[in-house]
Order: sequence, then structure tokens, then C-alpha cells
Amino acid sequence: MATKGARVRHGSERAGLYDEITNRIISELERGSVPWVQPWGTAGAKAPLAMPGNAATGRQYSGINVLILWGAVIEHGFPGQSWLTFRQALSLGGNVRKGERGTTVVYADRFIPDEEKRRAREVGEEA
Repeated sequence: MATKGARVRHGSERAGLYDEITNRIISELERGSVPWVQPWGTAGAKAPLAMPGNAATGRQYSGINVLILWGAVIEHGFPGQSWLTFRQALSLGGNVRKGERGTTVVYADRFIPDEEKRRAREVGEEA
């Protein structure tokens, strides 16, 4: 579910994101690197081995976002695995350096069909 002010990708934008991620993985494979295997063994990885997490909420990223963020750490030589949105940085009193670009991650939420919600309510279970 999108929050107020959140940007949601639709149609061609979503396809563009999928293409971008796929092309990045293919590029790594063509260079002889398997991005999901030992990403900490590359020279560009300055950050300690860790799961990427949101610095404001403490929530760890999962799924394809782990690969995307590990790739960004390696590509840009970032020193840590903590991430913030632009607004989170501002609300915490920080800023974003001029010229910096964001790293796109994929937001996914659980989808429960209405029929499953009805069935669960009727039998007293969790959907």
C-alpha cells in the first residue's frame, strides 16, 4: 500500500526497473562476477559484511533489494550498509550531498485477495 507522497511505479516504469536490474545482473555475470555469491570478496567492497538495513527504522531489506544494495555498495565504495530515504535524512537532521543519486529499491507488500479475507473471517482464521 502506497503512503501519501510515495512514488509508485506503474506499467512501463516498472518494466524499466526490471530491465535495469536484469541488465545490471547480466553485466556482472559477463564480467565473470556472480553478484549474489561472496559480494564481500571484491576490491570495491569497503563496507563490513552485513545485511543492508534502513538506518531510521532498523528494518532489514530483503529479496532483490539485498542484491541491489550490495551492488551499490560495491559500485560506489560506500563504507556502510545503512540506507535512508531523502526525507528520512532530512528529518534526522542530515542532508544529501550535491550531485548524489538515489539507489532504487523495490517495495513489495503482501497481497491478500478479498475472497481469502472473507473466507478467513468466516472460519475465524488469519488470512
